Amino acid sequence: MSRNLVTKLVLVLSILSIFVISDYSGSICQTKSCTSLVGTWQGALEFNGNKLRIIFHIAKTDSGTLTGSIDSPDQGAKGLPISNLILTQDSVRLVMASIGGEFAGHLSANNSSIEGKWVQGGISLPLTVARTTEEIEYNRPQEPKPPYPYKSKEVSFESESTGMKYAGTLTLPDSGGPFPAVILITGSGHHDRNEEILGHKPFLAIADYLTRRGIAVLRVDDRGVGGSTGNKSEATSADHAKDVIAEAEYLKDCDEINPKKIGLIGHSEGGIIAPMVAAKSKDISLIVLLAAPGTTGEKILLDQTRRLEEASNIPDGKISQDVAHLKEILNIIKSGTDSVAIADKIHSCLKETFAGREEEFKKSGVDPEKAIDGQIRIFDSPWYRYFVKCDPKRSLKKVKCPVLAMDGALDMQVPAEENLKAIEDALKKGGNKDYTIKLMSGLNHLFQDAKTGNPSEYAQIEETFSPEALKVMGDWVAEKTGKK
Repeated sequence: MSRNLVTKLVLVLSILSIFVISDYSGSICQTKSCTSLVGTWQGALEFNGNKLRIIFHIAKTDSGTLTGSIDSPDQGAKGLPISNLILTQDSVRLVMASIGGEFAGHLSANNSSIEGKWVQGGISLPLTVARTTEEIEYNRPQEPKPPYPYKSKEVSFESESTGMKYAGTLTLPDSGGPFPAVILITGSGHHDRNEEILGHKPFLAIADYLTRRGIAVLRVDDRGVGGSTGNKSEATSADHAKDVIAEAEYLKDCDEINPKKIGLIGHSEGGIIAPMVAAKSKDISLIVLLAAPGTTGEKILLDQTRRLEEASNIPDGKISQDVAHLKEILNIIKSGTDSVAIADKIHSCLKETFAGREEEFKKSGVDPEKAIDGQIRIFDSPWYRYFVKCDPKRSLKKVKCPVLAMDGALDMQVPAEENLKAIEDALKKGGNKDYTIKLMSGLNHLFQDAKTGNPSEYAQIEETFSPEALKVMGDWVAEKTGKK
């Protein structure tokens, strides 16, 4: 979820799209002691009523150079590398190459604060950070704490078919094996095995609940995250399907696992990937689709943009204009496969869109050309181009195993009723008669009990995953695997 599927024509919140890529270059300290920067610094970016906390961690290595990382606790992002740190007199410059961001400012005389600007995606925002010793902690009462009443094993394995190494956690009931098992599949973005977002660890909560009910659970770090190799920035949903197939092959070789009872649970984009795998592999005995798209990627993006802008009280005329502009760009993406040609067409389209808005950009501190370049990098990425053209119904029609599709009625990212109906229609057309469709009232895209469903609530809600939704899923999986 760290990559937001909502695409704005201006990257007013480009800081919400953070990608984890290791890229450390080094540090330069001139005149002033390097130690003046060592420590933890915290501040907040504010834009259009949104507040995003930023934390810099800076340390001194044994060789005397500086190293650092950035946390964005309101996004659940931790340890993103600072690629370059430069301190000259009282001027400080921190470069985050992996996210295309930079913070430059002036260190106060008493070394207690740095006042400057954050620049990313053509946007320049004021940011002042101050030294702090406080650790940000979230109250997440559902997060399980050891000792667990089951076995939890750190696992790693390689796949000849993908050429990659995977790292994850396999939880196993204490007795009664060989066990039925499920593989958890994350949504879009760069996620660890717990699908951590905004301080929540939904996959940890799901794994704990199901394992207590006699189901083994495998959850794996995404490509390029944690202990898994590869580069997720260049991967599409089809590539991730290959990863899941490799994970299923690993489980089949585990003595503790019943190879005839391996299921998949996919959240959001993971709910696209699960049917792709089940349609290809006879080894999959069931799939659970959590907030999964049933309509095309193009429709998801357009619907999502409209809903979130409506929730932000943007005028109807502006919403219609933004949706029309996005549709024009999506049509460009669908029209061909040449990346350079697509980028050129999108550039021309955005230039035309931004024409006459120079004063608006100036007041917002946005560089139009840099904003366009940032948007093109998103629109022309392999993942985005694949997602726009993706139609989940093609795979759903081929799925023959039992299916549970669930979504929250307040989901603003994947509109629940429309997408659940599309999933059901596709299963029917494919002749699948063993499926359950469940619309959960009062739940959002993360299956939290929510007031509005707006993503701005995710971090503030203490609940990680609705107990009612866990029970619905657990009862269904237990019934299909004989663990009722």
